[in-house]
Amino acid sequence: MGEDEPSKYICPLCQGVGFVRADVPLEHPDFGRALLCRCGELELEQTRLSRLQRYSNLGPLTRLTFDTVMPRGRNLAPANQERFAHALGIARAFADNPEGWLVLTGVSGCGKTHLAAAIANHRLQMGQPVFFTVTPDLLDHLRSTYSPTSEMNYDELFEQVRGAPLLVLDDLGTQSSTAWAQEKLFQIINHRYNGRTPTVFTTNHTLDSMEERLRTRLADPGLSQVVVVTEGQPSGFHQVGSMGMELLKNMTFESFDVSGLQATPEQQHTLVNAFQNARAFADAPEGWLILLGDIGSGKTHLAAAIANQRLKAGQSAIFMVVPELLDHLRYTFSPDSKVNYDELFERVKGTPLLILDDLGTETSTPWAQEKLYQIINHRYNGRLPTVITTNRALEDIDSRLSSRMADVRLSIPLQIRAPDYRSCTRPAERFKTREKRSRRSRLV
Repeated sequence: MGEDEPSKYICPLCQGVGFVRADVPLEHPDFGRALLCRCGELELEQTRLSRLQRYSNLGPLTRLTFDTVMPRGRNLAPANQERFAHALGIARAFADNPEGWLVLTGVSGCGKTHLAAAIANHRLQMGQPVFFTVTPDLLDHLRSTYSPTSEMNYDELFEQVRGAPLLVLDDLGTQSSTAWAQEKLFQIINHRYNGRTPTVFTTNHTLDSMEERLRTRLADPGLSQVVVVTEGQPSGFHQVGSMGMELLKNMTFESFDVSGLQATPEQQHTLVNAFQNARAFADAPEGWLILLGDIGSGKTHLAAAIANQRLKAGQSAIFMVVPELLDHLRYTFSPDSKVNYDELFERVKGTPLLILDDLGTETSTPWAQEKLYQIINHRYNGRLPTVITTNRALEDIDSRLSSRMADVRLSIPLQIRAPDYRSCTRPAERFKTREKRSRRSRLV
């Protein structure tokens, strides 16, 4: 090392050279040979791992490992927890010895990508190459190689993906269904099928809904393991503002306070009535339940409690805040969207139980009103179980919607007149409230 170079740690064994000579007798085969010292071996390992990570295309997904996965998944249904634990065991075995294909299917958000990335990260830690890519992103990258400013040519990228020792294709089926995209995807998959090259796929589509050329290869029992991570439809717990999935999960019937905060007897009666009706609806969803009341009166809590109870029983339920639903529908028209409009619209329209929270807070454009009407009218005509919450009076809602919501042959409108649960902000009042609940629980 020259005098002008910055000072750095010098290994006491090799003095910065990176090599040592073995202390062995003259007749030993290693006598006089230059061997890597331990610090040199570590540096070589780190260099190789960094090179493999760059090749892998995992980026921030290096955090998704088997150590960070939830052993039984995020779904509350016991049957789906069993499915996830089974899928986790298969993923671990595949990561140790990748042979053939592994196809992970299930609804959005069930943990498929985590399992697939964990397999990739496990292989990297073993010093083995793996290439991870999201299917729509891959096709976008292939398209971009035709640009004069592209840093990689088409053939180079195509061969890198097609010939990867282990390929992980995430979100298969969410790509745009152009003839070019379908052909490129088939060429990659068919090449790996013919070569029996280890591959992991994740998809939220059923294999039956896929193009026949892909379906026959993905479902080949001589090559492929198809593992259902979860069944049913997604819970639809999307983050909205400061209210996210974890808060919604905690909104159960057990955590609901029927006494209200400083509620009069009449107000408390409306809370008890709404609670009893919501609980009965959760046990056997039939018809429509309309929860009306001011902001903070407990409507969303009861609606989320219905969803949580159905999910816990292994049943499907979609919970969506209306403005968020319309934002999702609008976003499907974006080139970056991984879900197409028809898929999301049909899923919401036809789900066994739909919960629409905060109807009336959406931007009232003609497009928004028409989409809402189509969803609500479809469920009205089909008599599909639906829960709607709103802080507006029925007469202030679009008559096409309110006339269906008020139909007593199908719907039970419940007015909650309790004060805002969040209005009690002073510490002394919160303490009194907790003390009152504690005394009541001891009496019970």
